[in-house]
Amino acid sequence: MGGGAGAGAGGWGVMEGMKPVAGMVVVQFVFAGVNIFYKLAVCDGMDMRVLIAYRYLFASVVLAPLAYFVERKKRTKLTWRVIFLSFICGLCGGSLAQNLYISGMKLTSATFASAMTNLIPAITFVLAVLFRYEGLAIRTVPGQAKVAGTLLGVGGAMLLTFYKGAHVTLWPPTNVNLAAQLAARHHAPPTVPGGDSGNRVMGSLLCTGSCFFYALWLILQARLSREYPFHYSTTALMCLMSALQSSAFALCFDRDVVQWRLAFDIRLLAILYAGVFASGVMLVVLAWCVKRRGPLFASVFNPMMLVVVAVLSTLLLGEEMHLGTVLGAMLIVTGLYTVLWGKRREAAAAAAEHGKVNAGEVLHIDVVVHRHPPPQQEQSPATTTR
Repeated sequence: MGGGAGAGAGGWGVMEGMKPVAGMVVVQFVFAGVNIFYKLAVCDGMDMRVLIAYRYLFASVVLAPLAYFVERKKRTKLTWRVIFLSFICGLCGGSLAQNLYISGMKLTSATFASAMTNLIPAITFVLAVLFRYEGLAIRTVPGQAKVAGTLLGVGGAMLLTFYKGAHVTLWPPTNVNLAAQLAARHHAPPTVPGGDSGNRVMGSLLCTGSCFFYALWLILQARLSREYPFHYSTTALMCLMSALQSSAFALCFDRDVVQWRLAFDIRLLAILYAGVFASGVMLVVLAWCVKRRGPLFASVFNPMMLVVVAVLSTLLLGEEMHLGTVLGAMLIVTGLYTVLWGKRREAAAAAAEHGKVNAGEVLHIDVVVHRHPPPQQEQSPATTTR
């Protein structure tokens, strides 16, 4: 009976430990869909700055009432510190990260910009060590595994993006190219991304800045979750701040009413998907995962998105699969599980050390209790004699 109970408790612990992993996998699949909708909206002629503004506006509309009803009984009073942290999180993880990414993509290419996003795990690892959210511990096996896994993930994503290689046919072609259909319907001219070397350097700096601010957001989000552990409320606040910031930024560059007008087309679908699912529901899941397992755990899943994008692009956008995609995906998965293994070993070692400390405290108490009676027994005869 005891063994069965122990096995049941162990199985429940494994299930609980897998929840953040499953959550991050779902997040990356949804974010991969955002990239597909981004590409379709661009082919439809939509201004990306307007799309980002609408994305966070819709997310705020969805999350505000949800946060009110779900957390109204347990939510504590908002402080100015929490509001300020939400403003900074919205600025770093929403407005700055997204707009810098788009500006860099316009000066270079979508492929180059998406490749640069794989610097996020490395930048997050450095920031997490600097802010003491993660221990480097380079001389330990778990520390070496985390460093090696992060480098493997970044290297695999770079290989997937920059190296094409031979054509690989994994399934029969679907002959579906939604992006080409939208571009042909709107007579969109073909774009030649930044051939100028100066533009490429500036685009690279902008994309690097986007990665830096996104990684900084992961760090700040962990701090915000600790100070105000109400995921719906903090996510709604962050989206509201990003909506205000992104709207002001978009209005500074594009005041054309046509760009802001919505109809039932791919633009509205992209806004609903990105706003409700990606910036609404998935940000809640992401914030919960960051609180449970730390910012490095969340950021190391980012290269997985490229694998999903590659598959969806092949099926829906008429793009071909190449050898570099397959090799890069293998490196990404290897790096992912290497980091997770290192973090698991590190957590197990910390739990074992904590158990030793507790055992030492109990042993100390036992020694003190057992050594008290002898002096009392020796003194009682003396007292009686007197």
